[in-house]
Amino acid sequence: MAECLSGYRLQRRVRERETLERMSFLDSLENNLKALEGSEPAGLDDRKRKELERQRSAATAPWAEKLKRAPFTQALMEQASRAGYQIRTKVNFIWLGDTLRVEARGHRFELRPTPNGVLAVHLRGAQELEREAIDLAGKPDSLLEGWMTILTKQKQEDDAAAAQSLIDEE
Repeated sequence: MAECLSGYRLQRRVRERETLERMSFLDSLENNLKALEGSEPAGLDDRKRKELERQRSAATAPWAEKLKRAPFTQALMEQASRAGYQIRTKVNFIWLGDTLRVEARGHRFELRPTPNGVLAVHLRGAQELEREAIDLAGKPDSLLEGWMTILTKQKQEDDAAAAQSLIDEE
């Protein structure tokens, strides 16, 4: 019986040692991988990307500030809300950093500051449809006219589809 106990203890110690060796191997492997990640060229690319982003942000900062403070922006929000209400459509305004996104019924446009001014970028889902330069000293009427035409057409299509689904249910 004493031999069985000592054999059991020996096996237990061997298993414990193997477990410790495995754990230390995994810890060592993890540390080595972290060290490699820190020295990879991807780290350099990340630093370059951050530096380019900082430069772009500094170049667009004056236009971003003008966009946020311009009477054009306030008028755009008021007129888009009023026009959306007339066609029973909720128009959402979202500031994403320096970009103003205006969206309704799956259509949106973004006012994006650039180093050379502000661009209106028209989007349908993720697809970019059109870009146009915006004069912040002007009025948003022409920008809204085209967009509201698209929304009105989309509303008519949505209403027709809803009516068709009601007919199909009967």
